[in-house]
Amino acid sequence: MKRRTSLKARIIGAVAVAVFLAWVAMVIAVIVVGARDQAAPANAIVVLGAAQYEGHPSPVLRARLDHALDLYQRSLAPLVIVTGGTGARDTTSEAQVSRRFLLERGVPDSAIVMETHGLTTSQSIHAVAAIVSALPGQRVILVSDPFHMLRLSILAHALGLTPLTSPTRTSPISNRASERWKYVFAESLKAPLSFVIERISD
Repeated sequence: MKRRTSLKARIIGAVAVAVFLAWVAMVIAVIVVGARDQAAPANAIVVLGAAQYEGHPSPVLRARLDHALDLYQRSLAPLVIVTGGTGARDTTSEAQVSRRFLLERGVPDSAIVMETHGLTTSQSIHAVAAIVSALPGQRVILVSDPFHMLRLSILAHALGLTPLTSPTRTSPISNRASERWKYVFAESLKAPLSFVIERISD
């Protein structure tokens, strides 16, 4: 009986260690992918939505839009796809606010495509995949915060896109260590979960 209990304890311990090491590996992956900028010529620049306040982009969304604007001005893609639906108690969508921001800075209306229904990362990327399917290529530059890059890349690959990650470096989240680590730890769980969900959906 003692031998069985000892074996069971060792198995549980080994599983716990394996799970912990897998989680550490995911934390490292989130950090490594978030530190990489793959910006290169593509079919579209995709800006992931974030909060907007009464028609104005939040500091987080502003940082993403500033980065996307820089990529567009470098002629890396002919289109900018802005994402994000209308949140509770909001009267406009994140995508509409992003579109207005880019128009005011000289991006022509014909170069902006809006995805206005996504309320989650997964919903937005699925909608982007449908938009991009009508383009001659599936190569997209994904713009968001560094912590977001791994999960975005996983989702985009699963949907047949060729993602190039290009995180903004000016987000207020990146400048606050406590906030940054909170999001990194959250993404270390969300990224593998997204992979599993997409595989099950397929």
